[in-house]
Amino acid sequence: MSFALRLRAARAVGIKPLRSTLPSVRYVQTDADKSSPAHDLPSSSTETFKVQLHNDSFQSYRCDAPAPEVETTKEELIDLYTKMTTMRRMEQAADALYKQKMIRGFCHLAIGQEAVSVGMEAAIDGDDRVITSYRCHTFAVLRGGTIKGVIAELMGRVDGMSFGKGGSMHIFTPSFFGGNGIVGAQVPVGAGISLAQKYLKQKSCTFALYGDGASNQGQVFEAYNMAKLWNLPCVFVCENNKYGMGTSAERSSQNTAFFTRGDQIPGLQVNAMDILAVKRACQWAKEWTTSGKGPLVMEMVTYRYGGHSMSDPGTTYRTRDEVQQMRAQHDAIAGLKKYITEWGVADEAQLKAIDKAAKEEVDVAVEEAKKSPFPDLKEFWTDIYYKGTEPPFMRGREKEEVHFYEKASA
Repeated sequence: MSFALRLRAARAVGIKPLRSTLPSVRYVQTDADKSSPAHDLPSSSTETFKVQLHNDSFQSYRCDAPAPEVETTKEELIDLYTKMTTMRRMEQAADALYKQKMIRGFCHLAIGQEAVSVGMEAAIDGDDRVITSYRCHTFAVLRGGTIKGVIAELMGRVDGMSFGKGGSMHIFTPSFFGGNGIVGAQVPVGAGISLAQKYLKQKSCTFALYGDGASNQGQVFEAYNMAKLWNLPCVFVCENNKYGMGTSAERSSQNTAFFTRGDQIPGLQVNAMDILAVKRACQWAKEWTTSGKGPLVMEMVTYRYGGHSMSDPGTTYRTRDEVQQMRAQHDAIAGLKKYITEWGVADEAQLKAIDKAAKEEVDVAVEEAKKSPFPDLKEFWTDIYYKGTEPPFMRGREKEEVHFYEKASA
C-alpha cells in the first residue's frame, strides 16, 4: 500500500498524523532593542550600570533562568558596536571576494548572527575555550586572530591563520579550537576539552557550538551523556538560525526546543538578537558550569541573512519578505545602535565614524591579504605532525613524491 493510501486509511479511522499532534514550540522573543536602563546612566564611560532585559529574553529547562538584567558600561556598549560592525564588514568582504572567485570552495558566513560571537566573547576570558562549526570567522578574530589572517586563509594565502592550507573551517588560535567541517563532530571534541579543564582543576569552561542542522547527530547526544556522567564544565550551544542548510527546523526535528534536548542536563533558550541578553546568558552559563553543577545546553535563537553557504541563494526555502523583515525589525547591530543613541551614549555622527573606521580596517586587511602569495608546494609537507615530532619521511601519491624531513640540528 502506498504512503498516500496508508495516510487516507489512518485518517478514516480518526488517527491524526504525528506532525499535527505536536505542540507548537514557543521561542523567546527575538527583538534586538527591547532592553532599557534600570536607572539613569552615569556620566563616566567606565562606570557600570544595570540594564533591564526584556522579560522574555530567556526560557529555561530543569533550572531557573538568570535574572533578566545585566551590567555594562558606556565604553563596553561602544566596544560591542565596534566589534559587531567590524565583523559584519569582514563577512561582507568575504562575500564579495567569493563572488569575484578569489575565495573558492566552501564559505559559510554569519551575517545576521554577530551578537552570538561578540556577546559570548564579552562574557568569557582567555582561559575559556570555544569550538564551533562552519561559521567560524568571527570567533577566530575575537579569540586572538586577525581580519587579515582570516581573509588570507579564505583566499589560500600564506599569511592566512593556517598558512593558506586549510581555508574556511580550519582556523585556530590557542583558545579557539576552530571551525569544523564534519557536521556535529566538534561537539564531542568540545566535551573532551572541558574534560581536560576539569582534570587540570581549571576555573574555566568550554563553549561547544553547533547548528540546529547538527542537533540530530548521534555524537551530540553521546557527548551530552559523557559530559553529564562526569559533570564536565561544558556549555553545549545550539545556534538555532531556523534552517539547517535548506530545511527548516520544524521539518527536520521532532523536538525543536533544542535547549530541552539534554534530558537530565538543564537548558537555557536565549534571545540571541539582543547582544546584552547573549552576554548575560553566557556569564550565567560560565558561572553554572564552573561552580560544579555540570554541563548546560544553551539554545541561541538567531537568524542568518544569507544562505547556508555561498553556493546557496537562501531564497528557495524561505521568502524574501521573511529575510527583509528580520533585517528591518530584528537586526542585532541596529538594536544596539538604538540603545547607544537613545540612552545618550553616543550620537549618529560618532557611530558613523565607527562604521567608516570598520570599513577602512577591513579594506586594508583585504588589500594586504591579496598581496600575500600562495604557499609553496613544500609547505604542504609541514604541520602534518607537531613540530619536532615528524617521522623520517612521508609517503606521497607516488614514489617520486616521498618527502624526507631534515633532522633538526643538535
